[in-house]
Amino acid sequence: MTGDHIHYEELAQEALRSVIRKVLERVEKDGLPGDHHFYIAFDTHADDVSISKRLREHYPDEMTIVLQHQFWDLKAEANHFEIRLSFNNIPERLVVPYEAINVFFDPSVPYGLQFGASGAANDDDRVEASLPGIISDPEHVSALPVFHEPPPDEMSGDGEETDSREDEGVSAEIVELDTFRKK
Repeated sequence: MTGDHIHYEELAQEALRSVIRKVLERVEKDGLPGDHHFYIAFDTHADDVSISKRLREHYPDEMTIVLQHQFWDLKAEANHFEIRLSFNNIPERLVVPYEAINVFFDPSVPYGLQFGASGAANDDDRVEASLPGIISDPEHVSALPVFHEPPPDEMSGDGEETDSREDEGVSAEIVELDTFRKK
C-alpha cells in the first residue's frame, strides 16, 4: 500500500508559511525596506482569526490587506501576526494565523506565495490548485487573486485597501504585474 505517510504537502506549506513569518519579523524589527509592500489575503472565518464584528460582516469569507504606508504595532509571533490598520479612519486590530493566509504577494520584487487556491487551472499560466505555489515569474501572477480597487467607502483615509470577492458584481479577472509596478 502506497501513501504519503511523511505528508510532504503539509511540510511544504509549513516551510512556505515560515517565509511569511520571517519576512514579517524583519519588518517588525526594521520596517519595510525600499519599495517592498505586501498584499495578504486570508480566510476571515479560519480558526483563531480575530477581526472586529464590523469587518467580519463586511468580509465574511476572505479579506485582503495591504501593508505599505501606514500600519502600526506589527507583531510577528510563532503562529500568527498581529497588526493595527485603519479602515474608513477607524483603527482596527487584526490577528491572523499564518495558516489562514491564502496569498502573500510583494509586487515590488515580484514574489508571492499562494496556498490551496481553488479553481486554478493546471497549465503554464496557473499555479497547481492543491499545492502551495511560489510565484516569482510575472507569467504566474494571473494565479493570484484579483485585488480590486475598493469603492471609496472601503478605502481608509491612509490608503489601506481591503478586498472581498463576496461583493455582488465582482468577477475574477487577470491582473498583469505592470499594474503594480511604479512607472
